[in-house]
Amino acid sequence: MALSKEETSKIVKEFGKDEKDTGSTEVQVAILTKRIQDLTAHLQSNNGDAGARRSLLILVGKRRSLLSYLNAHDVNRYTALIAKLGIRK
Repeated sequence: MALSKEETSKIVKEFGKDEKDTGSTEVQVAILTKRIQDLTAHLQSNNGDAGARRSLLILVGKRRSLLSYLNAHDVNRYTALIAKLGIRK
């Protein structure tokens, strides 16, 4: 269920300040969002996979805390990020 290097580098290029910016909040949220989308698709076809469901809940919690941090520190970046990702909080 992990993202490939190509997918990760594509997300970093799109949301990061440069190609090596993997630690910014926007990049972390974008990577978590992609992983959440993949796990959601997996769970739709494999309904009984409890391990994947638990992993999904953990990822959603991490993304939520990162979004709360971003909202508390820079509201403009927060609103731009949720609009670009198409998520709602």
